[in-house]
Amino acid sequence: MATYVMSDIHGNYEKYMQALNAINLQDHDTLYVLGDVVDRGTGSCKILLDMMCHFNIIPLLGNHEFMAMTVLSKLVEEITDSTIHSFDQDFITGMLRWFENGGKSTFDEFKRLTCDDKQAVLEYLEEFQLYSEITINSQEYILVHAGLDHFKKTRNLSDYKLQEILWAETDYDKVYFEDKILITGHTPVSAILFDKSADKIFKKNNHIAIDCGCGFHGKLAVLCLDTMEEFYI
Repeated sequence: MATYVMSDIHGNYEKYMQALNAINLQDHDTLYVLGDVVDRGTGSCKILLDMMCHFNIIPLLGNHEFMAMTVLSKLVEEITDSTIHSFDQDFITGMLRWFENGGKSTFDEFKRLTCDDKQAVLEYLEEFQLYSEITINSQEYILVHAGLDHFKKTRNLSDYKLQEILWAETDYDKVYFEDKILITGHTPVSAILFDKSADKIFKKNNHIAIDCGCGFHGKLAVLCLDTMEEFYI
């Protein structure tokens, strides 16, 4: 029985499957995926359709899933003269922002799905958690996509707004929790360290950053929390 964390697959179905094979994920194991499964790559929906078949893969919401849901939940409906007027400027702006951040590939893939698979993908995205708290070997971990903006030790996780978790800028020079470890994706390690060659999991001040740049032709990382073994694809 082992617990793993992965993040920011960004539509790379091949690396996702290679990662599952690398860790030899078993039914008694658990894999937490910390968001940004979709966009940029061409296999976003394919990954989601596979993930939903695994009861032991626990998905957390990323900003890219949030953008995708906002657009796709409207576009899945038949576009008529009456529905077209519901696409106000805020919706159009949100769709363009999503496309500019890699959403066009997900949109194109989603369009090719059957009606049943479209509905299944949307329903699955709605199940994504915003955060998770787990304990492995007596060590407590907090799992979120990007971080905890406006952090205060007295704030409960349930008090953080969606934007504060999905678009946070984590301060890796600051200790947030003395007794807990915060694990995040969202920001590639190369951007954290201002080093384009940095492509390994980064640990500092009770933070662990696991986005190793898969969305930008880098590595997909998986961390086993039981052994702290690192896997790279």
